[in-house]
Amino acid sequence: MAETLSWQAEDDRLVLRGELDRVTLLPFWEQREQALQGIRFLDVSRLDRVDSAGVALMLHLCEMQVRRGGMLRLTGVTEKLRTLITLYNLHNILPCAEDGIG
Repeated sequence: MAETLSWQAEDDRLVLRGELDRVTLLPFWEQREQALQGIRFLDVSRLDRVDSAGVALMLHLCEMQVRRGGMLRLTGVTEKLRTLITLYNLHNILPCAEDGIG
């Protein structure tokens, strides 16, 4: 049984918790516009699992913030997520802040 995905804004950071996959991302997708208001960092350190749909969502969120005139950087990137970013060759389009920045 899949876990759920939850999110919470903390200043300019949006913290994601649980699993970010094709099964759990729909509620967040429906609220992404509001959830990203004033957000500069996406904290993914508390995600237990991310699949390719989750990575695609992160790419969309980054692009969405650029269209709004801002930027979104990932923080707390785990080794597993870093591996996905490398496998998909996304280093240049999925910005990752170094841990502790922001």
